[in-house]
Amino acid sequence: MLDHVSLGVTNLDRSRQFYDAALAPLGLRRVLDFEGRGSDYGAVPTPGVEFTITRELDPRPSLGTHLCFRAATRAAVVAFHHAALSSGGRDDGKPDVRAHYHPDHFGAFVLDPDGHRIEAVCPAPEVPANRS
Repeated sequence: MLDHVSLGVTNLDRSRQFYDAALAPLGLRRVLDFEGRGSDYGAVPTPGVEFTITRELDPRPSLGTHLCFRAATRAAVVAFHHAALSSGGRDDGKPDVRAHYHPDHFGAFVLDPDGHRIEAVCPAPEVPANRS
């Protein structure tokens, strides 16, 4: 199992603004800044770090690499997409069902300010099955 994932960014202030906004609908908050070098994000009040950004001189995105954050609801996926676009991200796939991944895969893709491909997904069905 992974403990956390880190991405390199070129402009720490710009990326903090982007990730503060984009991750908030998913329940992740910035929990620690470390001296002009980076920031940690985690679920509050759950202790721990799930995602980190660090200032790097050349953080080129790797082809085919993307990070996917789980959302509790489809509305959170939509809110993630909107917040990401409103804070410097670029659209890379509007919120929608992507049945070719899974029948209930509701996800949205954005590119962060450095071009990293970021996704939010809610894998739950839109209407829970009736279990009588």
